[in-house]
Amino acid sequence: MYAIIKTGGKQYRVAEGDVITVEKIVANEGDVVTFDEVLTIAKDGEVLIGKPVIAGAKVTAKVEAQGKNRKILVFKYKAKSNYRRRQGHRQPFTKLVIEKIEA
Repeated sequence: MYAIIKTGGKQYRVAEGDVITVEKIVANEGDVVTFDEVLTIAKDGEVLIGKPVIAGAKVTAKVEAQGKNRKILVFKYKAKSNYRRRQGHRQPFTKLVIEKIEA
C-alpha cells in the first residue's frame, strides 16, 4: 500500500515505514505530523485518485530530524563587465518516518 502526498509544493510517493526528507516543517523532533493533502492511494491493486484530494484520507508521520542540506554555491557572472557575485545557500529540511496511511 502506498500514497502520494503533497507538501512543500512537491509530491511524494510514500509507504508505511519509509523515511523521506521534505521541505522544512515547523515541528520538533519526535512530534507526529499529519498530511491531509493525499492525492492518490493504492491498496491491493486498487487505486483511489482524488479530485484533487481524497476526502477523509490522511498520512501520519513522525519527525525524525531537522537539519540543513549541504551548501550549494550560487555564482553570478557577466562577461566583459567585471561582475562576479558568489553566495552560498543551505536549504533546511525535515526528515520524516511514515507511520500510518488511512484511507
